[in-house]
Amino acid sequence: MRRSFKFLLRPTGRQAGSLAAMLADHGTLYNAALQERRGAYAHCSQTRVRYGDQSAQLKEIRAFDPDGQGRWSFSSQQATLRRLNRAFEAFFRRVKAGDKPGYPRFRSRSRFDTVEFPKDGDGCRWDSVPHDRVTRVRLQGVGHVRVHQHRPIQGRVKTISIKREGCRWYVIVSCDDVPARSLPVTGRDIGIDLGVTRFLTASDGEHVPNPRHLRTAEDDLAAAQRALDVFPRRCRARDRSKTHRAAVRRVVRLHAKIRRQRLDHAHKTALHLVRSADRIAHEQLAITNMTRRPAPRPDGHGGYEPNGAAAKAGLNRSILDAGWGVFLGILTHKAECAGRELIPVIPANTSRTCPSCGHVAKENRDRERFACTACGHTGHADHVAALNIATRAGLALRAAA
Repeated sequence: MRRSFKFLLRPTGRQAGSLAAMLADHGTLYNAALQERRGAYAHCSQTRVRYGDQSAQLKEIRAFDPDGQGRWSFSSQQATLRRLNRAFEAFFRRVKAGDKPGYPRFRSRSRFDTVEFPKDGDGCRWDSVPHDRVTRVRLQGVGHVRVHQHRPIQGRVKTISIKREGCRWYVIVSCDDVPARSLPVTGRDIGIDLGVTRFLTASDGEHVPNPRHLRTAEDDLAAAQRALDVFPRRCRARDRSKTHRAAVRRVVRLHAKIRRQRLDHAHKTALHLVRSADRIAHEQLAITNMTRRPAPRPDGHGGYEPNGAAAKAGLNRSILDAGWGVFLGILTHKAECAGRELIPVIPANTSRTCPSCGHVAKENRDRERFACTACGHTGHADHVAALNIATRAGLALRAAA
């Protein structure tokens, strides 16, 4: 099994400056490689610049700029070029599939925040034997940086990545051959229904409240963004004042705090489910489609009819604030590590189907109240949905067996 371990870095002031310079130089390399590909296609649509062609130029680039590109790891620069190559492969794949293409974009300094080292010991070395009870990671061109290692890593270190999140630096250690730690059997199966009013409702009647992290912090965030809006939108780096940089840092810190709170809640909820049940059934949600803006409705006279865009925007904000996608990803990972079975089911009509008689009707549900129009069964709509999800997962398992 392959797992990643994420730790906070404790760089000195000089090391933080070197880390920022490393990100900036790798971002410059990424943008230059992207410009070369665009220029070649503009010159001749049949001409393509591939990863092998650009990787072969690295030696000359490093020799031409020894104090810039030449001071960083050759392997990490190859990983940056492979990152661009994957972006183009995904672009052509979407074009062939008829999806929205999404052509690779240039990365500004604020949008290029990760450098990958493909092999431990090649430009980056993880200190497997800490000295003076302090773990360090050695980075070419930066030095030995302290790591706040809050838990031991397992397996064999495969790749190491350095990531910047706001004003903090992190190291992500990806390991192979990590042993699975199966939890003891509980003999309990549950279905879960994700919602906005309540974050989660289980088939046994348990409710997990929705913390609404974004809504809790929206007043502070609105004040910080108002302070930032005083400055011009497109302000060059050399023209940014100390007050402007402080306003940017405040907005970044607030968003980073909301993200950490959302991740913490998702981890704790997923761990509780994995520890309490052997099989967990959940809805197979298409969150991207659920949060899509409604299409405009022309009235035929140069205007538009009401389409409920304002109400849909509020619902979309609540769905994204709940972080269903983040939670399901974490739940999938924890279930795999603990030897649990995760079963996705089709969510259609789960809250409109009576769990007693199976009658399906739109009139069965009135907001959060469920009342079957055929047999009179009543209950909470989220609990009914969780029961139907568990039932559908059980039917699918019996059919597969």
